[in-house]
Amino acid sequence: MSNAADLNKDPEEVASMFDGVAKRYDFLNDLLSLGRTKAWRKVVTSIIDPKPGMKILDIAAGTGSSSRPLADKGAEVICLDFSEGMLASGRKRNPDLTFIQGDALKLPFPDQEFDVTTISFGLRNTHDAGAALAEAHRVTKSGGKIVIAEFSHPTNPIFRVIYMRYLMRALPVIAKKVASNPEAYIYLAESIQAWPNQQRLATIMEGAGWSRIAWQNLTFGIVAVHIGQR
Repeated sequence: MSNAADLNKDPEEVASMFDGVAKRYDFLNDLLSLGRTKAWRKVVTSIIDPKPGMKILDIAAGTGSSSRPLADKGAEVICLDFSEGMLASGRKRNPDLTFIQGDALKLPFPDQEFDVTTISFGLRNTHDAGAALAEAHRVTKSGGKIVIAEFSHPTNPIFRVIYMRYLMRALPVIAKKVASNPEAYIYLAESIQAWPNQQRLATIMEGAGWSRIAWQNLTFGIVAVHIGQR
């Protein structure tokens, strides 16, 4: 039986898929992004500018690789994820971080609890991105911000064609050689291809209540970091 979600993004199927790849998820992300994930994470950390006394919610935090640099700067970080397998792996790797199982569409926190909400490469996997963004808006303090890192659409049309060919052809081949569940990476490729472009995501953010939205393209637009104000 295939352990892969489809683009309907049923929450239980997505959680099960990530449970299955949790142990090697960070390694495979580095491999499949050609080693750029650490560089992208540094940009996100610099935009968030974590400090002692700052309370941050990292949504879809997985194993905590996106939370680690925020906590290392002295911020209080809550790592939330839907997949118990990812959380279990995260607790082993980062025993000092706080991991909570929860749904991005029904965050288990009161209104205006966090200075910053952030989500790295997880918004794309939610069943309803607009609803997830509205929930993040609800739990962010007035004057706070959201920082989203997500795969996006390369801005150069020639490079975009090359990149999409890599995703749909090379990535599944690589995954079959190194991954225990290559179907998960085929889902990854398909979900990236189907994801809204930079401007469309900004529009979805506006619809969820965020304002003063801006974005920064990384690696020619393979990834975009969107920032919104509460």
